[in-house]
Amino acid sequence: MAHIDDPETQRANLSYIKASMKEPLLVREHEFDLARRWREEGDEKALHELVRAYARLVVATATRFRNYGLPLGDLMQEGNVGLMQAASRFEPDREVRFSTYAAWWIRSAMQDYILRNWSIVRTGTTAAQKSLFFNLRRLRAKIAESPSAASLTPENRRTIAETLNVEEHEVESMEMRLAAADQSLNSPLSEGGEDQWQDFLADQRPSPEEVVIGMRDSRMRSRWLSEALGELSPRERTIIAERRLREDGATLEELGRVLGVSKERVRQLESRAMSKLRTSMLRRVQDQGDLLLEA
Repeated sequence: MAHIDDPETQRANLSYIKASMKEPLLVREHEFDLARRWREEGDEKALHELVRAYARLVVATATRFRNYGLPLGDLMQEGNVGLMQAASRFEPDREVRFSTYAAWWIRSAMQDYILRNWSIVRTGTTAAQKSLFFNLRRLRAKIAESPSAASLTPENRRTIAETLNVEEHEVESMEMRLAAADQSLNSPLSEGGEDQWQDFLADQRPSPEEVVIGMRDSRMRSRWLSEALGELSPRERTIIAERRLREDGATLEELGRVLGVSKERVRQLESRAMSKLRTSMLRRVQDQGDLLLEA
C-alpha cells in the first residue's frame, strides 16, 4: 500500500525536488576540483556545491523506490545520507565520475532503509534475501504466464533462482513474505468478536508442574552425584572435579603435572572414575531414563 503524505509534506517534497533539478550539472574538471578541495582541504563550500549538484540523483532513485509504501521524504533523506557518504569516500584520482560513484551509495542507503522499515519482521538479512526482495516482483512480472496468478509455478521459481543465483526454497519463502502484510496480534479474529489472534498462540514454556518436577529431579540427581563422588579415591575425585565439573576443564597434560603422572595415566584414571560413577548412580535409580550421564 502506497504511503500518502499530508499536503504540507507534499509541498516540502516538491520544493526540494524543484530546487534539486535547478542545480547546474558539473563538468568533469570542476567536479574533480570540488572533490579534491573537500578531501584535501576540508572545504565545506566545495562539499555543498558537489552535493547540491547531484541531489537530482537522490530524487530519481527515491522515485524508483516509492512503490514500497514508504514516505518519499524519508527516502530522499536516506539518499542524502548516502550522497554525503559518497562525498566523504570519493577518490578523484581514480578517474571515476562522482555521479557513478554516488549512485551506488544513494541506492544502498535507500535499500537499507526500506529493509528496516518495510515490515516489522526483519527482511533481507542476507545478500541472497536482499537480492530477492528488490528483484522478485520485477522478474515475476517479466516471466509469469499470468500476472494475476496467486503464486509462481515451480518452473518460474527455478528460473528466478537461477537468474539471481539463489536457492529455490529462498524464492518461495520471499514470495510468501512479500504477499503477506503485517498484522497485529491484538487484531480481532472476526468483526465484532472479542477473541484476538494472540489468544491462540501456544505457550511453549514448561507448565508449573513440569517446573516443580524438574527442580525436584535436579536436587535428587545432585544428591546422587555427591554420594557417588564420595565413593571415589581422592585422586579420582580431583580428576573428575577438574575435568568434568568445571566449565573450562583442565587438560590431561595439566592434571598429569599436578598429580605427577603421565597424561595417559590421567586418561585411564578418568575412565575408571567415570565407570565407578555410572555404576554407583545406577544403583540409586529405578528407571535408567531418569538419569542422564555424559560419557
